[in-house]
Amino acid sequence: MKHAVLFGASGFVGSFLLKELLDNPAYGRVTVVVRRHLDVAHPKLHVLTGDNRSLSVLADVPPFEDLFLALGTTRRQTPDRNEYYRIDHDYPVAAARIAKARGARSVFIVTAVGADAGSGIFYTRTKGETERDILALDFDHTHIFRPSMILGRRDRNLPSEKAFLKIWPVIDPLFVGGWSRFKGMEAKDIARAMNRAAGLPADKINIYHRTEMRRLS
Repeated sequence: MKHAVLFGASGFVGSFLLKELLDNPAYGRVTVVVRRHLDVAHPKLHVLTGDNRSLSVLADVPPFEDLFLALGTTRRQTPDRNEYYRIDHDYPVAAARIAKARGARSVFIVTAVGADAGSGIFYTRTKGETERDILALDFDHTHIFRPSMILGRRDRNLPSEKAFLKIWPVIDPLFVGGWSRFKGMEAKDIARAMNRAAGLPADKINIYHRTEMRRLS
């Protein structure tokens, strides 16, 4: 059985992805790297505490095949651009670099629709630069998941976020044709798509928008 390492298990998509991986019989061990206590127990689960300043914790992890990256923040949570970039770019790229050196063959990462390293928009440029730099590490298989609005019930939402989620069902049907990739998607469905993609034959580079993720979920 395979060994998976997951970063971001305490986050919105990551929490669903952790459950998916633990329920997946293909994995005999699932190691998570989290910044704070994780209130989950499972015979296959191994928890390490670390962040982008202590990635050396991976040195103690047994060899693993698959790396899952569900890291990220928001501009509201992290208004400082430098810190935002460290969380959304530097941390996942550093984790992927160490994983590749440790022999991992596949990486699965959540970015965002419109990710483009050449974009003039800070958010989409950061996501694009993260994709670019992980692709440069030359894993056997790189899986990039690009959701638009991530739907579902969060434990905590700012009032503005709650209002936006309420009006999203009105906006969502307007995205048709080539714009359909901007439709919202439940966090649990994104997680399920990532887990299922890990069990299928794959190309070297695999990019999933809403349509491709829906097929897998």
